[in-house]
Amino acid sequence: MARILIVEDETIIRSALKRLLERSGYDVVEAPSVEEAAPLALAEFDLIISDLRLPGEPGTVLIDAAAPAPVLIMTSYASMRSAIEALKQGAVDYVAKPFDHTELLETVERILHKRAQARDVAPAITDERGTRQTMIGDCAAMQQVYTRIRKTAPADVSVLIQGESGTGKELVARALHQQSKRAKAPLICVNCAAIPETLIESELFGHEKGAFTGASASRTGLVEAADGGTLFLDEIGELPLDAQARLLRVLQEGEIRKIGSVETRHVDVRLITATHRDLRALSRSGEFRLDLYYRLNVMQIALPPLREREQDVLKIADILLEKACKRHERPGLKLSRAARQDLQDYPWPGNVRELENALERGVILAEGHLIHPDDLGLGPIVHRPAALAPESVPLDDDEEDLSLEDYFQHFVLEHQDQMSETELAHKLGISRKSLWERRQRLGIPRKKTSKRPN
Repeated sequence: MARILIVEDETIIRSALKRLLERSGYDVVEAPSVEEAAPLALAEFDLIISDLRLPGEPGTVLIDAAAPAPVLIMTSYASMRSAIEALKQGAVDYVAKPFDHTELLETVERILHKRAQARDVAPAITDERGTRQTMIGDCAAMQQVYTRIRKTAPADVSVLIQGESGTGKELVARALHQQSKRAKAPLICVNCAAIPETLIESELFGHEKGAFTGASASRTGLVEAADGGTLFLDEIGELPLDAQARLLRVLQEGEIRKIGSVETRHVDVRLITATHRDLRALSRSGEFRLDLYYRLNVMQIALPPLREREQDVLKIADILLEKACKRHERPGLKLSRAARQDLQDYPWPGNVRELENALERGVILAEGHLIHPDDLGLGPIVHRPAALAPESVPLDDDEEDLSLEDYFQHFVLEHQDQMSETELAHKLGISRKSLWERRQRLGIPRKKTSKRPN
């Protein structure tokens, strides 16, 4: 049963909402203010429904205080500016009072369903510093990745992760390990491309003292160090052929032999590998052993490039921006509307890693409270055609962050009392017909004008 906290100072509304939710099967707790809600374990609620205007601190304070619990904001002050501001601060949605009971219940159900999906599907990961994080992405391709991780992790078979550089292959490897039966054993991560070819066999399989010049002491290899756990070999396509033969023996026989030793040792290691290269093509050219490829490719997980995850780009950007702001002690920085459009349209050949670097630059170079396109330092961008291009309308800093749809609504509602339809259309850079069609689609009524006396 989902637990919901209602924060509302008007007793009648609070009680009515509680009865409505309880009749729908929810466990409901109530509080009249942020101050009285604060002692509760806010993060443990499945949803918090809060009025915007409360005695003392506003309901938006709960957004950060209750994270990661979602906060649904109620307001009888249903101005676009206050609603958008609440969403910008992290509210999951907002409803205007007086609200329709059916619509409210549908909104609550949708939020809880999406939260349950995210909790069950997107894997939680602990990085090497012990920081807990969740893989980001709601697009269909990432949902397939989450499903494959969930099904593959307990199977204890070799996994090949394929994806371009910067797509997060190590995150997938960590998720596979942490959801497997080996989660309490070590996860050893090795980037094969970062180790010189002359040293890689020694690094992976170890060596005995005096095995070669400079081997002044015996050394345990990384394969043995991962015994009982998981070995993740990134950029496996860069592994030399001699090391490939040794790795094949580990997979076939579960045995390793240090360089310079005649003694074999048994190891129990789950192997996860990753590459951005076509291993089949490498096997045809003799650069990669075909028998090893078949051993590695028991299960395969393909990570989509960022350019194919259009709906995820801004969500990832907002999370990375928040982290960059904390690192550089620049709280409150936001992306301008033009910068957000550039992030959406840029092809991201370097994927998430390139996005993270661009936002890092933006945080460092930004002047004022907005990050503009020049601060990001991206290459040439081919913009997709926009449905609305209000370049002729001057934007202030608050309006800069609005989406085009939001901006249209905001501008029309704010100026329709002072402007005719022709003037509005001219200012927005569209025809009167387009203005009328957008009013119909967005449900913006045309202001009724009273007839002037003769």
